[in-house]
Amino acid sequence: MVWSRIGVRIRLIVSRVLAVARIVRRAFRYRFYPTPEQAEELVRTFGCVRLVYNKALEERTRAYLLEGRGVSYDESSAALTRWKRTEELGFLRQVSSVPLQQALRHLQAGFANFFAKRARYPVFKSRKRSRAAAEYTRSAFRYRDGELFLAKLDGPLDIVWSRPLPEGVEPSTVTVSRDAAGRWFVAILCEETIRRLDPVGESVGIDAGISALVTLSRPIDGLTDSDGKVANPRHERAERRRLAKAQRALARKAKGSANRAKVRVRVAKVYARVADRRRDFLHKLTTRLVHDNQVIAVEDLTVRNMVKNHSLARAISDAAWRELRTMLAYKAAWYGRELVVVDRWFPSSKLCSACGAIAGSMPLDVRSWQCGCGAVHDRDVNAAKNILAAGPAER
Repeated sequence: MVWSRIGVRIRLIVSRVLAVARIVRRAFRYRFYPTPEQAEELVRTFGCVRLVYNKALEERTRAYLLEGRGVSYDESSAALTRWKRTEELGFLRQVSSVPLQQALRHLQAGFANFFAKRARYPVFKSRKRSRAAAEYTRSAFRYRDGELFLAKLDGPLDIVWSRPLPEGVEPSTVTVSRDAAGRWFVAILCEETIRRLDPVGESVGIDAGISALVTLSRPIDGLTDSDGKVANPRHERAERRRLAKAQRALARKAKGSANRAKVRVRVAKVYARVADRRRDFLHKLTTRLVHDNQVIAVEDLTVRNMVKNHSLARAISDAAWRELRTMLAYKAAWYGRELVVVDRWFPSSKLCSACGAIAGSMPLDVRSWQCGCGAVHDRDVNAAKNILAAGPAER
């Protein structure tokens, strides 16, 4: 009887903890600066990972087309062992075996997603276009006293710890990558306990746009102007002149030359600067929205179709609406907020938020309009209010 009561109390305590906290898998990404020897070893590892992935994909495709059968992960792993024993591919033994095995697991996941109709058929990795990365599991790295050691590498990585890892966490995987701009990054995956935010009584509707990045159904101090609009920073446009200059220089260089490779890195650095600034801005914006509101209502935009409009494609891509919604989704889940997605066909712009009447055709150049009830609407503010009002119906 006593033990049953203790068990009940333990369950109650656990349920209360789970109600105020959530355990999530979170990656912490840092810049690091490898030594010449470490860089050489990592580049060799990237090449071997790419080769194993492509060769395994080729074997799977051949087996399906010629023999009509599938290839399991265990078969691919056994094939990798045979490849290492051959004279032609014996160099695969010189790098850590863990990133090679992880490449096979990623390929297996790619086929699982393909057969579940969540993704397209896996494609071959390109030396020039694909992401250069290698993933290490716990058996291939050691994290101790703020230092990270990888298998086959001499010494710890020189990591710039821009923020500390959560206290007491144990990394489960480490992914090392190098981007097109030549920068090295390490992503450390951990399980972190995130405390849910205290409930608040505010809700907000969000209308995404171009002149204003987002328009909210109500102004927020320090975030929006008096109309509830957040100005679009237009990061790509700010770097357009520098980007055009670098691209012209790239076009003048002979293909395959060393000078062309140098200028290609210069172009990549401009793109990286744009992406970094955009991501930083969106993180700050979405974090503030999630902290200040219990319910967030957004419109389900089909960005893939919208960018087919060549007049607006560049501006829409620069606004990064899809990335904005993705950040809102996982941050709302982390902190116990509710994200409501309103149907894409909902007439948010043409619906009068005062009387509920629907206006006729409304081209994009119409930024304000007057309803028959006498209400004068800013197109974006009216849309944000309607999106918020439609949110409860979409739950």
